[in-house]
Amino acid sequence: MEREKIVLEVIGKISNRHPDVVKPEHELVADLGIDSSKGLNLLAELEDRLKIEISDEAAAKMNTVSDVLAYVKQA
Repeated sequence: MEREKIVLEVIGKISNRHPDVVKPEHELVADLGIDSSKGLNLLAELEDRLKIEISDEAAAKMNTVSDVLAYVKQA
């Protein structure tokens, strides 16, 4: 799954963690320290790398790595 790999790479980069330690159950804010400014960077990089658009409404529902992966799978 290339898209999943890209998501984990981007989340790892934004949270300063190796992609291998980023797990679906991790919460973006509580576990990975992705605050609002990092969140904007995360969304921008995902949109750029995956050639998708993520609405503000969809982004607001993304609380865990699993949420991001699920969105990207259906985008």
